Amino acid sequence: MSYANLSESIYGTRIKTAVICFADGTVIYGYGFGKTGHKVAEICFNTSITGYQEILTDPSYTEQCVTFTFPHIGNIGTTPEDFESKKCYAAGLICREDITEPSNWRATNHFQRWCEQYDVIGISGVDTRHLTAMIRDNGMPHAVIAHHSDGVFDIPTLTKIAREWAGLVGRDSAGDVSCHDNYTFTQGTWTLGDGFTTPEHRPFKVIAMDFGIKTNILRCLTQAGCDVTIVPANASFDDIMSHNPDGVFLSNGPGDPAATGEYAVPVIKDIIAKTNLPIFGICLGHQMLAIALGGKTLKMKFGHHGANHPVQNIITKKVEITSMNHGFAVDTDTLPDTVQPTHISLFDGSNCGIKLKNRPIYSVQFHPEASPGPQDSFYLFKDFVDAMAKH
Repeated sequence: MSYANLSESIYGTRIKTAVICFADGTVIYGYGFGKTGHKVAEICFNTSITGYQEILTDPSYTEQCVTFTFPHIGNIGTTPEDFESKKCYAAGLICREDITEPSNWRATNHFQRWCEQYDVIGISGVDTRHLTAMIRDNGMPHAVIAHHSDGVFDIPTLTKIAREWAGLVGRDSAGDVSCHDNYTFTQGTWTLGDGFTTPEHRPFKVIAMDFGIKTNILRCLTQAGCDVTIVPANASFDDIMSHNPDGVFLSNGPGDPAATGEYAVPVIKDIIAKTNLPIFGICLGHQMLAIALGGKTLKMKFGHHGANHPVQNIITKKVEITSMNHGFAVDTDTLPDTVQPTHISLFDGSNCGIKLKNRPIYSVQFHPEASPGPQDSFYLFKDFVDAMAKH
């Protein structure tokens, strides 16, 4: 794999204060912003044009550094309303252009200051489209991203860190980002002029297993009529059933689903076997539901990260434009006859949805909450509520 010339300066002769050291020995220099120091991570790319703040605060990006293909990142600043969790989980970001002054009426902070406050390491001045092509062709590499104001780096040591990092396969990252105690959530979705409101009618008690849940998923559940209580990833079957739920939600999250599944899958199996409750899963929750139903997962070459992924609903034949963020996928060939595939990616044919035949138990690989992204798949939250109403 060769990343030569990716850091060619497009800004003149400024001191390059950031570096990316890849496990194969390749080095890319650029201009640092945000937190100083270094972090080791898997380098992925995201093709979204908007939503950089939601992406960086999505717990699913734990131990990943995001390469943005869109060149202008940070140009609309940041706002507390766009957080998908309480902090930034991505290890860092790689972008083409310098961070500019924010130009948006909702902005309350400069993106560069925001990165400093939330410990995000950033590097600009990189040919991100070329880097993206290299990731597409060779897979997501391990690397260290570093930022120092003097531009002095111990390249051999940083390369060694990248080379020795174990990566995400076999890694239970969900246990690191999950809540530790139960909590409730009542906030609905955002509307222009009113902001976030609290829906009064929430008749369905839903327990959400937190593997790294995004806030807008909770908002969509609440807006659809759910009274949501969030429990830790390692909550037991008895813990969940003590709330007398009408349904169970399996959240998104980072890491290897097979690793997190070692303690979560037995609980999901018990819910399926011992109750008739509707179950709805998204992303990591989709993958672990598939494992609980007898399937297996696999590591993808470069994953799906973006807000423009076409997915076909196999049942209705309708195409939905979706938001995606995953580096693992369900292996369709391993699914038992009791499980029906419901969605497929029109990019590569990978599985994007399943349901248990004759039971209100289903999940999708993509993100229907549209944060960031299109709203084509909002109907899935209504389907979950309808299933609970029938149950």
